[in-house]
Amino acid sequence: MKRLAIVLGILIMGWAACAKEAPKPQPAPAGSKALVVYFSCTGTTKAVAERLAKLVGADLVEITPEKAYTTEDLDWHNKQSRSSLEMNDPKARPACTTRIANIGEYSIVYLGTPIWWGVAPRIINTFLDAHDLSGKAVAPFATSGSSSVNKLASELKKSYPKVEWKAGLLATASTDAELKAWAEKATK
Repeated sequence: MKRLAIVLGILIMGWAACAKEAPKPQPAPAGSKALVVYFSCTGTTKAVAERLAKLVGADLVEITPEKAYTTEDLDWHNKQSRSSLEMNDPKARPACTTRIANIGEYSIVYLGTPIWWGVAPRIINTFLDAHDLSGKAVAPFATSGSSSVNKLASELKKSYPKVEWKAGLLATASTDAELKAWAEKATK
């Protein structure tokens, strides 16, 4: 019994040590010149990103927050919710565990995001700050029940002027044909 307690103690300390390590850059899956990278809390943007990746034969990577968002975090009616506090602070950069070491190998990056307060969630800035996309073609697509992609796209262009931004797409209700046509236009 004493041995079991010692072994369990060692395992727990090992797991705790691993949990504190900083995220290490990981290569995106190999095999494509296109990358779909997305952030999604509710699954809406994820569903579009998965469809898009399949339609254009792109690799797919999720932008993962260090601390997952809860339903309470996403309550935009509550001015003290996590999302409200982040969106009211333009300098907020929520921790993100996604690091793509070989992002320079892609000729185009399709960037998927929900629209919060008319713009991209601050975790998109965290991701963009951590990855040098200067001169890289990036095509933003967004999901929203009522917002336009125009403000989101113009804010990204203003914040990251060295990126070659392509026309954005509000993709919430896009058909496969519309998604594919937009994606192909972005590569030209």
